[in-house]
Amino acid sequence: MKTMLKGKHCITLQDWNREEIETVLDLALELKRQKALGIPHHLLKDKTFFMLFFEESTRTRNAFEAGMTQLGGHAHYLTPSQTQIDHGEGPKDTVEVLARYGHGIGIRNCTLGVGNRYMREMARWAKIPVINMQCDIYHPTQALADILTIKEKFSGDVKGRKFVISWTYAPRYVRPLSMPQSLVLLMSRFGMDVTLAHPPEFKLMPDIIKQAEANAEAAGVRFEIVHDMEEAFKDADIVYPKSWGALMHTPVEREALDLIEKYPEWVCDQRKMNLTKPWSIYMHCMPADRGVEVTEEVMDGPRSVIYDQAENRLHAQKALMALTM
Repeated sequence: MKTMLKGKHCITLQDWNREEIETVLDLALELKRQKALGIPHHLLKDKTFFMLFFEESTRTRNAFEAGMTQLGGHAHYLTPSQTQIDHGEGPKDTVEVLARYGHGIGIRNCTLGVGNRYMREMARWAKIPVINMQCDIYHPTQALADILTIKEKFSGDVKGRKFVISWTYAPRYVRPLSMPQSLVLLMSRFGMDVTLAHPPEFKLMPDIIKQAEANAEAAGVRFEIVHDMEEAFKDADIVYPKSWGALMHTPVEREALDLIEKYPEWVCDQRKMNLTKPWSIYMHCMPADRGVEVTEEVMDGPRSVIYDQAENRLHAQKALMALTM
């Protein structure tokens, strides 16, 4: 257990060692038990957490806001238009002032080439912990909830499990790369064999792939990339079918949307789930396009853990705030 985490930024879990991550997960489980038993746990009494959202959110915002209330503190919801950011105030001045008022800040900014850079500039000047609530490269708080869920569902026995993160067909808008990238980076560190599946145009950032390969090698597990969804699903313990954009192939939105339409067969259905192990689980960070990227039979089926996964956002984020603030 690593308890000296006060003030530590969480922009990517790559900056956290395994012991530090396990400490967050241990506390998350304890806080989950206490909530279930109705035991108050005001670990952040009278403290304030700022939530700066450049994009809208359901699970991230409400898990942080409800979590801060349960910890005895208060969360402020901020947007660029509700602050002077829209009028040109930069990250240094913003965070220098907010640090005088509160004890931590979370930021969501998924703009490609902008979001992560903005957070790191905030962290450069911040005297309070900066938590990445999703950027263009990483989504660490979702990944924490995901590994927490997997450990729960397999009673902590995750070593050697086959974890599959697969692209899926989901039209209408170009989704960021942050979710699959955080997953391929984290799951191998917990001893899982990781398979990344996607059509050729939907690659992840090259530097992320290099880091994932290095993580797998250090852990003595396998990391592979395939371009066949059914091949990926064979004998899987955990499947995580999720859409993302062809952002490494083209920066042009219209072209990226057209590329999605090339692969309507990349859908998670029961036939593909039948290729997995009998005890496998279906995961998704939500929102999922019901009947499009995943059938309702799977999404609402007995192997689906999506609502447990969503609940664990609350407990993981509470633990992260309690330890760093």
